[in-house]
Amino acid sequence: MRLENKVAIITGAASGFGEGMARRFAEEGARVVVADLNAKGAERVAEEIGDNAIWTQTDVLLRSEFDEMVYAAKSAFGRIDIMINNAGYTHRNGDMLGVDEETFDLITAINMKAIYHAALAVVPIMDRQGGGVILTTASTAGIRPRPGLTWYNASKGWAITATKSMAVELAPKNIRVNCLCPVAGETGMLEKFMGADTPEIREKFRASIPLGRLSTPLDIANAALWLASDEAAFITGVALEVDGGRCI
Repeated sequence: MRLENKVAIITGAASGFGEGMARRFAEEGARVVVADLNAKGAERVAEEIGDNAIWTQTDVLLRSEFDEMVYAAKSAFGRIDIMINNAGYTHRNGDMLGVDEETFDLITAINMKAIYHAALAVVPIMDRQGGGVILTTASTAGIRPRPGLTWYNASKGWAITATKSMAVELAPKNIRVNCLCPVAGETGMLEKFMGADTPEIREKFRASIPLGRLSTPLDIANAALWLASDEAAFITGVALEVDGGRCI
């Protein structure tokens, strides 16, 4: 059991990459907080995992809801070892000037400011415990941007830089900070990334990935599991590309 008795909070865990992480972490012995704005989905995932999971309805736009999520985790499991910032948002693929301000603000709030909220909520706890792990789902978009996703790309570049800066600052507290950079995957956000979900556009996306396929929740969950485990105890400040070679 690679995460036995560890407690992990995962945002955006009602579906997609987050759900994959929640299930995979639980298989390896972790106690999991399934956090998502989608209460019905979060409840479903937690109930299917069983006794080692609870769920919270969490809006990552609100600092107060981070505090409530952390309180629920501490009440149920007594500690917090791993914080995964997985909730994400994007605009539809298209002209950068066609993205309205409300959508832009949601992208920056969910993909960027929520990382700040999470740090305020969990770093003091991890410091008192003697260490911990913070892991963010960034994207290959922050390394090798695709046209039509400019503001999303920029938010993920910010997440990568924040990861590296946090890693340097928090290392003396024994808090490791890393991020994952998945290529486009089979999740609910895929259609927005592509602009339209057609066989032709899917093939165009697949053709840009040397290994010839999109990512899956299990691909990302396995990478997250390694970075969160003691096997990666000397790894911090890394933006791990889980991309089938897309960023080469």
